[in-house]
Formats: sequence, structure tokens, C-alpha cells
Amino acid sequence: MRIGNGFDVHRLVPGRRLILGGVNIDHHLGLLGHSDADVLIHAVMDALLGAAALGDIGSHFPDSNPAYSTISSLLLLAQVREKLAWLGFSIVNIDSIIIAQAPKMAPHIPAMRGNISRVLNLETEKISIKATTTEGLGFTGEGLGIAAQAVVLLE
Repeated sequence: MRIGNGFDVHRLVPGRRLILGGVNIDHHLGLLGHSDADVLIHAVMDALLGAAALGDIGSHFPDSNPAYSTISSLLLLAQVREKLAWLGFSIVNIDSIIIAQAPKMAPHIPAMRGNISRVLNLETEKISIKATTTEGLGFTGEGLGIAAQAVVLLE
């Protein structure tokens, strides 16, 4: 059994789509990043790679590579799944949390779980996504960015 921990954060800016868990969420701001800046998927990928001692997403998908510009993070997650499968790992479960003051995440969580389930070939019952605010405190509370954390168990 191997445990991995992932974390990601991106700044909120005008003129970008807000994509979390592969879901396009209607919001006046979006996350700034080289890819689609999906902090939830990035945290999950980092947790998976970390559990397998494969480094982090920056070493596999560097922002200096134009091939990853605006790419869907779900496509990158599929590549992580393939790396883990090649090494003989299977995912036991994923527990994650999105940290954002706005917008409300609850209506989108079932679709996020479905996207991750589909890409990882993992039952939705093994995927937990929670959301919290920071009560107006810090950069997430001020609406300047969104963060996500994930913990995974591999066997």
C-alpha cells in the first residue's frame, strides 16, 4: 500500500474558463495556468505520482512544453493512469477537497466524480470530492485563487 498527497493552486483571472474536475463551471473568472489550470485534477495527479514515487506533474508535463498549452487536465490524468498501470499499481481510493470562496461547488461534484471515474476506470464510490470556503480568509477567501488537495491510496 502506498499513500500520496497532492496540492495545487492557481490564480483567478478574467478571460479564462473555470474548469474543475473536468467540468466547465459558469463563473466570471477562470483559473490561470499553462494547461486548463484544473487544480483538482492537478492535485489528484500529484498525489497519484507521489504515491508511486514518480515525482510531480511538473516533471512529467512541464509548462515549458507548448504541447501542454491549454490541454485538458483529464488527458494528462489518463497518461498518469497509464504510467501507474504499467508499473502494476491500482488505485484503492481518492479523497480530495476544493478550497474556494465562490462559486458553489456542490452542484458540480457529481459530474467531477464521474469525469475522474471515467478517466481512471475507477468506481465513483472510491472517489471523494469535498469543497470548503476559508470564511473569507486568505487568497481563496478573497476570491484571488482556488486551491485543491488530494490524498490517494495505491496498491
